[in-house]
Amino acid sequence: MELIADVALRPTFPPGEIESERRPILSQIQSRQDQPFPFALDTLLQTLYGPHPYGLPGLGLRDIVERLDQAALLAHYRRHYRGDRMVLAVSGQVPARAVLDEVSRIFGDLAGGTGEADPPQPIRPPEPSRRVVERPAAQAQVLFGYLVPALTHTDYPAVKVLSALLGGGMAARLFAELRDRQGLAYVVGAFYPSRRDASHFVIHMGTAPANLARAEEGIAREVERIRTEPASPEEVRRAKAYLLGALALDRRTNAREAWYMAFFEVEGVGHDFLDRYVARVEAVTSDDIRRVAQTYLASPTIVALRPSPR
Repeated sequence: MELIADVALRPTFPPGEIESERRPILSQIQSRQDQPFPFALDTLLQTLYGPHPYGLPGLGLRDIVERLDQAALLAHYRRHYRGDRMVLAVSGQVPARAVLDEVSRIFGDLAGGTGEADPPQPIRPPEPSRRVVERPAAQAQVLFGYLVPALTHTDYPAVKVLSALLGGGMAARLFAELRDRQGLAYVVGAFYPSRRDASHFVIHMGTAPANLARAEEGIAREVERIRTEPASPEEVRRAKAYLLGALALDRRTNAREAWYMAFFEVEGVGHDFLDRYVARVEAVTSDDIRRVAQTYLASPTIVALRPSPR
């Protein structure tokens, strides 16, 4: 706890340490730009979100990372690392009273801050579009992206089940149809991260360059099928089992349990959000899945990465 408090309350950002961190981050930025799938995903998110921060790469932009200095980092720290913005999560066989006493002792002098929240930034839904980019690559990449609800929305559990039904593992529709039956995909799946503002639902496929057009048509067919045909009870059961099973596996350690509690507390839905979420996932029906598919998977933003000629 003392070490955590020292990091959170008394950072100094020595210039030498800044340079030691800057070099690997710049290397990671370059590596991400050189890798076909991450490059295609960054392109998709930039198109989906426009000027909203969710459209920026998590590693940062090269020109900004190159010029960050001690003064800039300290200013950022003073703006954001305030008592009213911090959450400390502890998971393990420790008495709650002892933890609270220790936190009060170590963090008691922390300034509370102004309590002012950052103003929300609007997300303007993009027009449906298709963008083709080229990169040196062995595989082609196809990504379909959609703006979907934040984790506070009542449709969040149903869209999570929809994501698992389409792209959760080898029994999911995309894998079974496009990889096993049609042999179009090296890798195929779907994901829907939890976000405070509008999130994104992404279907992705890695395929042979010669199959790029067929792969894109195959994804479009599967999206239309889930929007128009009810999922079977077995598909719904499997999707829920996959979704909740993966969550249970990821919560096995105290470190991950603490991470989840802190994440959902920071996001404003409470540290006990997952207990309520599991019950809501169990209540999702086939009709719910078709409804959210019709609502949110109507107008895709498509990025197709084509290997550049050698």
